[in-house]
Amino acid sequence: MGKKTVRIQKGMSLQEYQQLYGTEQQCYQTLSALRWPKGFVCPECGYNNGCLIRTRGVYECYRCGRQTSLTAGTIFHSTKTPLATWFLCIYLMTQSKNCISIMELSRQLGVAYDTAWRMKHKLMQVMLERDSEKKLKGNIEMDDSYLGGERSGGKRGRGAQGKTPFVAAVEKNESGRPVRIKLTRLKGFRRKELERWSKHHLEPGSIVVSDGLDCFTQVTKAGCVHNVKFTGSGRRSAKHPAFKWVNTVLGNLKNAFHGTYHSFHPKHAPRYLAEFQYRFNRRFNLRAMLPRLVYVAARTSPWPERLLVLPDYSW
Repeated sequence: MGKKTVRIQKGMSLQEYQQLYGTEQQCYQTLSALRWPKGFVCPECGYNNGCLIRTRGVYECYRCGRQTSLTAGTIFHSTKTPLATWFLCIYLMTQSKNCISIMELSRQLGVAYDTAWRMKHKLMQVMLERDSEKKLKGNIEMDDSYLGGERSGGKRGRGAQGKTPFVAAVEKNESGRPVRIKLTRLKGFRRKELERWSKHHLEPGSIVVSDGLDCFTQVTKAGCVHNVKFTGSGRRSAKHPAFKWVNTVLGNLKNAFHGTYHSFHPKHAPRYLAEFQYRFNRRFNLRAMLPRLVYVAARTSPWPERLLVLPDYSW
């Protein structure tokens, strides 16, 4: 029997990573070049000239005299963790095919579990914010799904207690292959909720294919064409050809989650979904994923722990 041919996307090897970002100085220079590509710019007055006070590791603006560090005002704001550790965390989160647990991050980075938790959640927040404004367009497959296991003796299917509802949508190219996805937690599959989601995440004129769930008709409120495919229920519905790619994405997502996480709180579901979504949407350029995420992290506002652990937040 011949060897199975698999399309492999070459990422960044650990050896290459060590050569590019293996030291604190290399990480510092990379972050500086990505945040200020044309040199230091004062965040207070916008003046583009200043000096580095090496004894304190801060820049001072020649015009207004404000002093600022390289990480101030970014997702790395006030961090006591070395940049080399942050970069290694980004490498592990972006180059793995599946997700990586916080416990495994803690072991790989050599930091406390709480430190690894804060780092991962801050970076997932960057991923969430980065993709939140990018809309899907063209031909789109759409389906409803849930996170959370079935409770013994409880209700099954839609509306089951303890499950977190989310919508999955897949944008396809002209040849019918998946290009980008959206995975968004919802409060519930209600008309107003889907109307709000559609206006925020879908380009007008897109052609959306969904099953017969009533709330999906609201995509027309966003100026989209809605094609309904009645699939019935059970396993046969998951094999309908009209939903080939959205079902494939959902299967890969749930395998990745079940194989990595013991559990996570439903209020953090948007970040975990955003992590999978971010990697999927950039899967054809794995090598560039690390510097691209650092670039966005340098332009994302600080998220202190008090915001990371808020009771709940919407997309």
